[in-house]
Amino acid sequence: MAPYWNTARHADRRPFLQARAAILRAVRGWFEAQGFTEVEPVLIVPSPGAETHIEAVAADGGYLHTSPEFAMKRLLAAGEERIFYLGKCWRKGETGPLHASEFTMIEWYRAHAPYEQIMDDCVDLARAAARAANAAMLRWRGKSCDPFTAAERISVREAFQQLCPVPMPEDGDAFSAALVQHVEPQLGDGALTLLTDYPISEAALARRSPRDPGVAERFELYACGVELANGFGELTDPIEQRRRLVEAMDEKEKRYGQRWPIDEDFLAALAHMPPASGVAMGFDRLVMLAAGARHIGDVLWTPQ
Repeated sequence: MAPYWNTARHADRRPFLQARAAILRAVRGWFEAQGFTEVEPVLIVPSPGAETHIEAVAADGGYLHTSPEFAMKRLLAAGEERIFYLGKCWRKGETGPLHASEFTMIEWYRAHAPYEQIMDDCVDLARAAARAANAAMLRWRGKSCDPFTAAERISVREAFQQLCPVPMPEDGDAFSAALVQHVEPQLGDGALTLLTDYPISEAALARRSPRDPGVAERFELYACGVELANGFGELTDPIEQRRRLVEAMDEKEKRYGQRWPIDEDFLAALAHMPPASGVAMGFDRLVMLAAGARHIGDVLWTPQ
């Protein structure tokens, strides 16, 4: 493939990049209208998060952040109430049509807001992106999704019952494999889909649902079978959070022979954090679907 600076290749990608610029303006405008403040957390952190299967990029005695989550929760503890981040994150080894090791994330938090509010935010933002790209539909690999029709909501348990040929596995690996193979490809077909109420074991940073203590306040947003966002009603109990972080790192060490240090300052701040909900949305994927791009490299200004 020709390099991105090849004039013919750039001409082919330029409509997608113009859509990216328009969507970028629309996203910032949406947050401004909602009364959010844009924040700029540090990019090098002592511990990049709670993810067992993600590999972080080492940098200057720490790691390039895989998400600004820990830093933004510190800001909530400091008194901020509506904040968003729109910038780069890094996850080593993630490549493919929907993945880049360096990518752009939108992440936002609302203090004192139910996690259903964050779901509504995601739908609104997907619509704002579609309008900015002059797109009536979101599209990916022959599938289409109308972001302007009412979004569908389905729990993880309901999704497995209705869409998966096997019962919902209790083992984490089997759960993830069945979700990816059988459930995800059918979500967001025709309308945006919010997949809700994940098992506690699949939601290390989310609080338990007050309606059902067996599940967590975690959701994901899908369009055309593509995951666009991952959100939580945020866990604010530092004791429970420490237990889950240690458990995740024990599993990481068992599987991959590595563990990230526990971020003690984050846990200290968590004790002062108000009830809140938050979500991370893949900006590049949002642009891809709104612009009808074929590959994530089509919507990156300087793809690797």
